[in-house]
Amino acid sequence: MIIRSAVPADFPAIGQLTVAAYQADGQLDGDHGYEHELADVARRAEAGEVLVATDEQGLILGAVTLVRAGSAYAEMARDGELELRMLAVEPRSAGRGVGTALVQAGIERARALDSEAIVIRVRDFADRARRMYDRLGFVRTPDLDWTPYPKVRLLAMRLSVRSLRSRESAAS
Repeated sequence: MIIRSAVPADFPAIGQLTVAAYQADGQLDGDHGYEHELADVARRAEAGEVLVATDEQGLILGAVTLVRAGSAYAEMARDGELELRMLAVEPRSAGRGVGTALVQAGIERARALDSEAIVIRVRDFADRARRMYDRLGFVRTPDLDWTPYPKVRLLAMRLSVRSLRSRESAAS
């Protein structure tokens, strides 16, 4: 698997994949118009960085958007934090470590930017995603939970990048 920054030629495939992934796990139930925002990868790329995971043949398996506090797509990031948005894995690639690889790449990017932390919100029913974030060291941050629409509850999670550095230094 290769993780790299997306280029404009990738945007249509990323948009389709993101909408398909969100539909497959029930995140687009109800008529909120969110699928249009998910499909607009060019707009996301203007606000931050879109990373893609590809196989050896270049087939896009997943994508995530990384945004800094104050950018157009940041919903919860505070100064010094990087926010993960719209993490999506092609439904047939689920369970192959694609999401984990993309989140780990986001963590590395947060380190490179000397961010204090990395944050994300997940749907309240996304148990598999929450287990992945738990394994990676994210902790629930209930004061940043959000309900943008009736019956759409987003749970906040945060990983202190600085505490990771401290633990790694102590282990060396």
